[in-house]
Amino acid sequence: MDYSFKLDFKVRDYECDIQGVVNNGVYQNYLEHARHEFLLVSGIDFAELVKQGVNLVVTRAELDYKYPLHSGEAFWVGLNLQQLSRIKFAFLQDIYRLSDDKLIVSARIMGVALNERGRPFIYAPVVGLCQQ
Repeated sequence: MDYSFKLDFKVRDYECDIQGVVNNGVYQNYLEHARHEFLLVSGIDFAELVKQGVNLVVTRAELDYKYPLHSGEAFWVGLNLQQLSRIKFAFLQDIYRLSDDKLIVSARIMGVALNERGRPFIYAPVVGLCQQ
């Protein structure tokens, strides 16, 4: 699959559980960091948006865990952004182990932009990044 954005990572010891694999909740941190970096390189500063009263929020997260990562393993996150409706969008994200490009996690993270009153609205800069 082709991705509009890729980001490399490495598993840190403290991200692993007693079984020696990355804790399932940590994958969401990896995915979130990749989304923020994607927005930043696309000219959208997440922290600056908050100051302007615009909040990009996750409304649903679907993660399919395929294979575990272990401490010290390098991996990458691939990302595409898709428009679901006038106001809803989805980050389609996959995590692959770098050494063999084995699929680790496949995720669909849906979200919306909220204005200062907490109401969903069309946020044109994000819509402009979406693939149809």
